[in-house]
Amino acid sequence: MALLAALPNPVKLSFYTQSIGCEMCLPAKQALDQLVSLGEKLTLEELNVVLDKDRAAAAGIDRAPAVVLETSGDTRIRFLGAPLGYEMASLVEAIRLASEGDSGLAPESRALVAQVAQPIRIEVYTTPT
Repeated sequence: MALLAALPNPVKLSFYTQSIGCEMCLPAKQALDQLVSLGEKLTLEELNVVLDKDRAAAAGIDRAPAVVLETSGDTRIRFLGAPLGYEMASLVEAIRLASEGDSGLAPESRALVAQVAQPIRIEVYTTPT
């Protein structure tokens, strides 16, 4: 995938898994391994949501599988569930945005965001159906 080969900045995918009770963790890990192999600036770190609970809590992760995109900037993109099928396209686009360090927002939207005085949490739910 040419898009991942041409990333301008590194992106680390922190993959949160667990050994017991997670039937989608192995397929998710396999998909992420393949994805990371497509870009020199992509790395994958595997963490256990139970054993690495302090780090998981700091990242806002309380279940597996989950993926956190980490960059040198302030990226706060998380994917809960296995990014398989159509969800993979969303993950690839999020990696591109994180690597570029640009949200893609119009100047008017950036001005509106600059007026936000306190942290807000935005959750987006998707389904291919």
